[in-house]
Amino acid sequence: MATSTPSDVPLQVRQLTTELADAKPMRRGSLSERTIKCSKTGCACAHDPKARHGPYYSLTHAVGGKTRSRFLTGEQADLVRQQIDAGRQFRGRVDALWEASEQWADSQLTDVSASSGEAKKGGSRRVSRRISGGKSKPF
Repeated sequence: MATSTPSDVPLQVRQLTTELADAKPMRRGSLSERTIKCSKTGCACAHDPKARHGPYYSLTHAVGGKTRSRFLTGEQADLVRQQIDAGRQFRGRVDALWEASEQWADSQLTDVSASSGEAKKGGSRRVSRRISGGKSKPF
């Protein structure tokens, strides 16, 4: 496989690889916020939804095919929210790099086919023959 010189690499591909090289903390998963109604008989949360306990934050993500959840503090939730956003932006940039790289690869195919002539379908002139008698034999 031939390596490319920087001048051969399209500008969009160079820009996207530079953006992806900028490391930052990121994560996959989702952050949820919940308020909870307790089971104490005299507590206001049983009657008033605005008096419920919380908010409680939890981070949920898949690890090895299993869903894992973890409770977070309010400060941790703010930080995790930023990390999840950074992860989503990263995935978007990776998808854009794939798209730009595939366009670049397609342009190389077009260049090669234009310079060498289109590939012609024709195959060999040999006529195939049926080997078996047509019906299968019972055991």
